[in-house]
Amino acid sequence: MNHNLFIALLCFLAFAVAWLVYYPALRFARRHDILDNPNERKLQRVPVPVFGGVVVFSGVLVAMAAAMCFGDCRELGVGLFIMAVMMLIGVFDDMRDMSAHLKFFLEILIVFMLMGFGGNYIDDFHGLWGMDEVTFWFSLPLSIIAGVGIINAVNLIDGVDGYLSGYGMMACVFFALMFFDVGDVAMGTFAVIFACAMLPFFLHNVFGDRTKMFMGDGGSLMTGTAMTIVVFAMLSSNSMCRELAYKGVGLIPFSLAVLSIPVFDTLRVMTSRIIKGKVPFHPDKTHLHHLFIDYGFSHLGTALSILFINQLIVAAWYVSYRLGASIDVQLYIVVGLSVLMTFGFYRYMRRQMELKSSVYHFMRTLAGRSRMEQLAVWPKIRSILDSVLK
Repeated sequence: MNHNLFIALLCFLAFAVAWLVYYPALRFARRHDILDNPNERKLQRVPVPVFGGVVVFSGVLVAMAAAMCFGDCRELGVGLFIMAVMMLIGVFDDMRDMSAHLKFFLEILIVFMLMGFGGNYIDDFHGLWGMDEVTFWFSLPLSIIAGVGIINAVNLIDGVDGYLSGYGMMACVFFALMFFDVGDVAMGTFAVIFACAMLPFFLHNVFGDRTKMFMGDGGSLMTGTAMTIVVFAMLSSNSMCRELAYKGVGLIPFSLAVLSIPVFDTLRVMTSRIIKGKVPFHPDKTHLHHLFIDYGFSHLGTALSILFINQLIVAAWYVSYRLGASIDVQLYIVVGLSVLMTFGFYRYMRRQMELKSSVYHFMRTLAGRSRMEQLAVWPKIRSILDSVLK
């Protein structure tokens, strides 16, 4: 069978399984009160089921099982198992409200397991600052900090409809393009399968009314683990992507560009909390998506706006590479733009909101146009998604 056709069939399988599992998972969550209840810092007004991670993982699991039967993807079995463990930890947290310290410890343990059993971790700088492979004792804390940081950053963007799933699909497509470019079919297939398994959830999360469901910690922690898997696979010393470093491609700048908004927005929020004397993991409403909501953007408008900013940073990285910038300069451009579009943008726009300036009124105009639920096609899509539950 043609290789591309086989991958396309796996993607369809991931989508179909996630679509079929969605409705039973929704009923199960309602029946067992696995719900996200509204409070002063959350944006929804009614309890919403939080079982989306199970839906996405079901699609990924079945499609990857098929890939392992007919292709050489067996090394991803460990990653799937660890994703399942992290998803169950998150589901337990959704049901029992686990303490932040315990969850943080379990995240460290999960990343350590991923390194020990998965065989991939960040042990190569791929030419950044003239460095290649680094020692195990340097890569060990670096990988744990990076892995836990990625998981938490992805976990904390689950605040508006379509943001987490939209980001997950976007990031997976970017990583898949890089993996396929170097012939790493296993990792490329995993990434596109994950993106396709997220699509049914995205549609229901954005357009659904009676079928709306959230990812919850089960889904966001599992998604963060998947992002960690692909980043470790890209930045390890045995990565097939390392050949790109010889062509001037900055693998670390690229990975950071894809992760830029979740990572730097999390750094901004946690830094702000520490400065104010609060616990870094103390929840509040100071994330970038809260800024857009406060300006009046719809949930989908907020998600698309932030994803567009993230894509601009990836595009800037790509242009810098194509113009011949060194790997070091590529990193500085990505970091500079990431800081500007999170720390700088957030403070500037909050200030404009206080002043009720022309910028504020311009953003309010954009916010009004972001309300796509007013389009005629919106209720038609919603009725199709909700019809199964009639």
